[in-house]
Amino acid sequence: MKKIYIILNIFLGVLIYAQGNIGVKTVSPLANLDINGDLNIGKKIFLDNGSGVLRAGTNGQLLVSRGPNNPPTWKTLRIPEYLTNQFYLIFNDSYKDFDTANPNDAQGTVQGLRFVDSQTVPTAFDPSTELVVDATLTNLQARNFRVISSLTKNFTVNSTISSAYFMFETVVQQNNGGGNASDIKFACGIFVDGLLKSARINMLPRSPNNSTFITHTQIGGVENISPGTHSVSVGCARLTNPLANITLGIGVPATAAITNLNNFMTQSSLKVDVYEIPQNFSPVIIP
Repeated sequence: MKKIYIILNIFLGVLIYAQGNIGVKTVSPLANLDINGDLNIGKKIFLDNGSGVLRAGTNGQLLVSRGPNNPPTWKTLRIPEYLTNQFYLIFNDSYKDFDTANPNDAQGTVQGLRFVDSQTVPTAFDPSTELVVDATLTNLQARNFRVISSLTKNFTVNSTISSAYFMFETVVQQNNGGGNASDIKFACGIFVDGLLKSARINMLPRSPNNSTFITHTQIGGVENISPGTHSVSVGCARLTNPLANITLGIGVPATAAITNLNNFMTQSSLKVDVYEIPQNFSPVIIP
């Protein structure tokens, strides 16, 4: 009977003391339970996040603070699983060259490129030696190449192992209303950091008394470009001068008098995709 009495006194003493702060290896506990040492939990952790219901969380969840005076809560981190030596789409965007101020007319004051007869490349221009990989945009601009300014964009690369792809699409038209049956050749290039990475020569076929047009699609790419911010640009040039006064429109109707096309139909677009083998990762938990 004496042993039972002693045990009851100890138990009641713990209950009375538990009404304040309990300290483990500390004589001055600062919280209801203050442990100055290791904590070993063998089973579940239950959380009352203010709803009055004890929740154990699910597999993979973390206990996350919601700030002072707010109970913590369980959170699931949506972190993709990266496999070793696998490429992933890290950067992706698309752009358009569209004169929204005049969406239904053919003024072309903002959008696209127009080339009159005098704006062809010089007769000494040799595509086989001048349209080569890493030809500079500056040199080609001196040869009457012109840039679609609104398609000059920046993109970001993070890893040393990467593949960046670019797709340029536009509509090209001539205003052949005078019976001239000459073909018109043109060229477009995709430039990365001012260096040519893709070149395509195309042609508007002969069609007297008809404002012919074609869709021009072009794909280019670079591999293992240095990590950092890079620029991509699109430039085009008219390669041949026909026998009559014919204007060439790239990404815009050939002239304001054209009625079978408008700015919306002829607008140019550029798509940028960067695939990388991930190497650098931001911390999941910020200190």
